[in-house]
Amino acid sequence: MSDPRPFLLTHQQGEAARRLLGYVGSLPLMTADAQLLATVVSIRAARSGIGNLTAQDLRSLRLADAEGAVAAVAVLGWQGQDALFGGSPDVPVPIVVPDLAAGPDRRLPFGKLMRSRVSGWVIRTLAAKPVRKASSEARLGALFLAAHGPSDAYGPIPDELPAWCRAALPELLAKGFLLDLDAHRYRLAEPVRHLSGMRPPPPAPPRVDEAAPQLTWEGWKARASVALRRHAEAVEHCPQCALPTEKVAEAFMRVAVPVQADEKMRAAYAAWEAGHPGEGPRAAQFAAAFRASHGHGPSVKQLCLGMGWGKQRRELRVLIVRRLIVDTWLTNTDPVPWTLRPGTAARTGATGAATAVAR
Repeated sequence: MSDPRPFLLTHQQGEAARRLLGYVGSLPLMTADAQLLATVVSIRAARSGIGNLTAQDLRSLRLADAEGAVAAVAVLGWQGQDALFGGSPDVPVPIVVPDLAAGPDRRLPFGKLMRSRVSGWVIRTLAAKPVRKASSEARLGALFLAAHGPSDAYGPIPDELPAWCRAALPELLAKGFLLDLDAHRYRLAEPVRHLSGMRPPPPAPPRVDEAAPQLTWEGWKARASVALRRHAEAVEHCPQCALPTEKVAEAFMRVAVPVQADEKMRAAYAAWEAGHPGEGPRAAQFAAAFRASHGHGPSVKQLCLGMGWGKQRRELRVLIVRRLIVDTWLTNTDPVPWTLRPGTAARTGATGAATAVAR
């Protein structure tokens, strides 16, 4: 398992990235090429209204019609970009973006660090291996989906996504930028989750004078969808699991917290993997048999114990199951507990890691 890459954006910087894309989406530009160019120039011009771009920068954007994109932003009243053609490739060309000029009403009120971090995120997202050679529509779509997508869960396809990017979403799935995609939601693939702009904000300390009433288990079930309540009660009343009601309630009601693997835990996983090669097919068979017998999938702990892997720390169990999910031997409905089931590799007989998890 590869080491997880550090996130590029904080919660506030993710909000700034979405604000940038919202600004670009509001401009009357009719091609993905023009919007990609506007995105790079806008974040560079966010503080002063002037963004520096070189001819080499323009070539690096790999636009299908660079001259058409430059002409399109000129119609907006942007000035100076014509000098990108015919000059030295490494000489910065200042491009004036009037509505980003410094002042109380500027559209992107970013500080120096915020502007720098979001600018770096734009470049690194466009250069990510799965989309480096993709179409302009797919790369622009990658920016929108990374900015709006959670790092380790499904997110709804953003309403702000340009129509031409929506048409290119299957390309992002095929190239491995997305792990899963349907008409309404998507999930970022593991190699690009560090680009996510939807990291949860740090928890605010509770205020003594604002104690909120605690939701009861019956109250939670009353608010749940019909399918989710049916699943929760299948676990709660499973005669084979015979779990305490309070344990089931806690698992369904708690806020999911992603497990972060430190160096020691990654080493423990590597040791486990060396001692348990090729466990994917057997794990899928166990999950299928468990579901057929219990009426619901196993938990992560139940899977590991049932497979005879012994007792491990929760972090290691999560890493083991996460790898089986990435390799599509298993799938689940994250973050709902007790939803493990065979994945596409088990259903198709594939032996390698798959790009998407069919649902």
